[in-house]
Amino acid sequence: MNIQRWIARKEPSWKQLETLLQKAEKKGIRSLTAAEIQSLSSLYRSVSADLARAKTTQASQTLIHALQGLTSRAYNQVYQGSRRQEWGKVWRFYRWGFPAVVQATWAYTALATALFLLGALLAWWLAWRDPDFIALIAPASLIEQVRDRGELWMGNIVGSEPLASSGIMVNNLVVSFRVIAGGITGGLLTTWALFFNGIMIGAIATLVGQNNLAYPFWAFVFPHGALELPAIFFAGGAGFLIARALLFPGQYRRVDAFKVYGTQAAQLVYGIVPMLVIAGTIEGFFSPNPIVPAPLKYLAGLLLLIGLITYCGQRTTDRPSARPSAMPQAED
Repeated sequence: MNIQRWIARKEPSWKQLETLLQKAEKKGIRSLTAAEIQSLSSLYRSVSADLARAKTTQASQTLIHALQGLTSRAYNQVYQGSRRQEWGKVWRFYRWGFPAVVQATWAYTALATALFLLGALLAWWLAWRDPDFIALIAPASLIEQVRDRGELWMGNIVGSEPLASSGIMVNNLVVSFRVIAGGITGGLLTTWALFFNGIMIGAIATLVGQNNLAYPFWAFVFPHGALELPAIFFAGGAGFLIARALLFPGQYRRVDAFKVYGTQAAQLVYGIVPMLVIAGTIEGFFSPNPIVPAPLKYLAGLLLLIGLITYCGQRTTDRPSARPSAMPQAED
């Protein structure tokens, strides 16, 4: 190969790439037009091939270093731009997309909430009629601590906050994913998981209420429960979406129904994971903290609940990026 002739033929594309890179580095990748971005990507691949060829020929080290510099700069612009676009998609999903899918699937979440509340009310009714009922649900050690010593169990978290917080996050995620996976059984396990968790909460709430500990108990539960319980209800909604695809595909073929409703379920999962992480952090560090007065805990829980309702209820229909089809998609 005639190296000088090859350089003369390739040099215009190198200069063109250099010009585009200078513009992108000075003003940002968004300053480039769509055609310029496409040209930048194409030139990057071309110069990468030129660099590989230069290394296998008798090209000077000066030329090789120059081409290495070009490819490195172009790589940063091309792939950092892609990463910025991906982060932009994540931002748009959590800003508008998650509220949009919550609104689109509210009936499934409402069903999950109703089942949980039904379990809680049934446990409350049974516990007041039959004091022995609580012993079927709560551990004996917990009942003894509350009834005999008049103490709550949250103090065990103090002093081991990081470990407790991580354990709580994992447990909540496991419960939520179990509720979601229950959709594969036609929603039977989802229904049972929600109903049984409601019974547990109802029984324990009745136990502390019967022993005049309701105020500190709910002061502990409310701050993290304002996010944790809605996240579990959203998980229940996701499970029922999967059950809907399995049992009632409607106008879709069953495989297409799984794509449609499964995508919505996956989008709910994308939203509940950060909710559970935040709730676990609050439950580990804030809720059991004896230094924080109970009224402040109630206020924190109320503000979180109002914030969540406002966020999920915001108007999204006039934003194209908020449509479910514009959100991250589940894998086929």
